[in-house]
Amino acid sequence: MAEKLSRTPARELDKFIEDNLLPDTRFRTEVKKAINIICDFLKERCFRDAAHPVRVSKVVKGGSSGKGTALKGRSDADLVVFLTNLTSFEDQLNLRGEFIQEIKDQLYKLQRERPTGVRFEIQSSPWSNPRVLSFKLSSPDLQQEVEFDVLPAYDVLGQLNYFKPDPQIYIDLISECTSLGREGEFSTCFTELQRNFLKQRPTKLKSLIRLVKHWYQLCKEKLRKPLPPKYALELLTVYAWECGSGVTEFNTAQGFRTVLELVTKYRQLRIYWTEYYDFEDQYISDYLHRQLRRARPVILDPADPTGNVAGGNPEAWQQLAGEAMAWLDYPCFRNWDGSRVRSWDVPAEVRVPYHQVDENWTCVLL
Repeated sequence: MAEKLSRTPARELDKFIEDNLLPDTRFRTEVKKAINIICDFLKERCFRDAAHPVRVSKVVKGGSSGKGTALKGRSDADLVVFLTNLTSFEDQLNLRGEFIQEIKDQLYKLQRERPTGVRFEIQSSPWSNPRVLSFKLSSPDLQQEVEFDVLPAYDVLGQLNYFKPDPQIYIDLISECTSLGREGEFSTCFTELQRNFLKQRPTKLKSLIRLVKHWYQLCKEKLRKPLPPKYALELLTVYAWECGSGVTEFNTAQGFRTVLELVTKYRQLRIYWTEYYDFEDQYISDYLHRQLRRARPVILDPADPTGNVAGGNPEAWQQLAGEAMAWLDYPCFRNWDGSRVRSWDVPAEVRVPYHQVDENWTCVLL
């Protein structure tokens, strides 16, 4: 598949995406059916016989299925189970393992009681307090297995009927994460915002994200070494489109080239958004300035300022940048006349506003 993409002329990338990366209707229907089975189980049945009353406030579909960026043949779903029994970030950290064990026990029980062919293959975890329960669901009604990650979470956002969360939510999050030294630990609490951030984007941008994810997967299979998180590449694609195009119809090859060029500039990357949090509150502003002064690359999760989804492994970026550099000479970035596709003019860093300290405005040197 790597050769197939690399040799696809730039003008035919849209057709490549349509033919090879977009899930077909039957596939989407089957995955949706499997997700509904598990959602109904979690909401109506799972905790019914628990020793203590447990109430599920909502189950939110995250991951590529929830964002509308799933790849053809990749049948996986992230389900975040928000429990009223988890009343703080600390609760989520300390009690999630108990709820995961209860879900696991009930899945086994459900399988024993239903001789309909529905089967669960549950993956064991080496951790005493795991954050996720992973399993595969198979059924005679499904052509293939569907992989699930189920994550219990604290419902800090409640019923999401507003655009921007109360800043106090982020103040509490930052305080908890910094005191525990576990930044990014509670990103699951903000799954709805992560999903909405991508779901509202134009269809063609989601197709470009699929193309970048496919390229990322090809690199992963070739290198067999740790790479940056896939979510970082998704956000990098959104950023490239926002700054370089911003329109619903654009040249896919230009967008693809721009993302790969940004990957090669990973040492310069400093990207963030102010859609859900910003610099208006002093406490949040101070924290954001600290985050944005960190060693690059920095790509802050638009829903969770404590999560630098690009950080922690510069060697992984170096590996991916090497692949990106090689790909930039491939036919998929050549026009019909043999000339190179031009990339969008996108800076590798977002400007950071002045930082107020002791009532005086001073420039933070980054």
